[in-house]
Amino acid sequence: MHDWSVILPPIAISIKVALASSLIVFLAAAAAARWMSRASFPGKTIIETLLLLPLVLPPTVVGFVLLMALGRRSWLGQAYEWLTGQPIIFTWGAAVIAAAVVAFPLAYRTMRAGFDAVDQEVEDAARAQGAGEWQVFRHITAPLAYRSLTGGYILGFARGLGEFGATLMIAGNIPGRTQTIPTAIFVAVEGNETLLAWIWAGAIVLFSFLMLLLAGLLERR
Repeated sequence: MHDWSVILPPIAISIKVALASSLIVFLAAAAAARWMSRASFPGKTIIETLLLLPLVLPPTVVGFVLLMALGRRSWLGQAYEWLTGQPIIFTWGAAVIAAAVVAFPLAYRTMRAGFDAVDQEVEDAARAQGAGEWQVFRHITAPLAYRSLTGGYILGFARGLGEFGATLMIAGNIPGRTQTIPTAIFVAVEGNETLLAWIWAGAIVLFSFLMLLLAGLLERR
């Protein structure tokens, strides 16, 4: 039996990455979905296509684009390194960014469907009574789109938990720092550590099952 000091770090890192990325995704996707659901402007279809593009691109392509955008030769990467004194790639933060970018389209599409289903006349009636935009969103839009918002968050968490290709490209596979469950499974299989791979695979299946179960319970509620 393998030592817990080997088994637990990838699980802990994966959970932290999924929690951080799903929070970012939830806020960004909710804002984008709300805006795209209500706004009307030229080029809207193109903007929405760009938002959904990571959903159909191979994760390695997404990772390559992020590597070029955030690497030490890019102006973003250089600016971050100048501010913090360290590069952004091959860090825990890079894993969060990769998971967030890949998970965003799933959450956005789910939340957009929820906002589209909210009757705009109800929102307009609240505005006519003097309610501000935040009050309209908090008391009318969000409660009516509750299931879509919750589903978007859960999908974002599950996708971030299982992200592999983009994470490997910009965060690497550094044990104890950036090694998540999927990258750990990849290394274990390559090293013929089948039992270890099964343990990590079982952990990620369990977490994903629990998240889907939670989503089902919230939907029934």
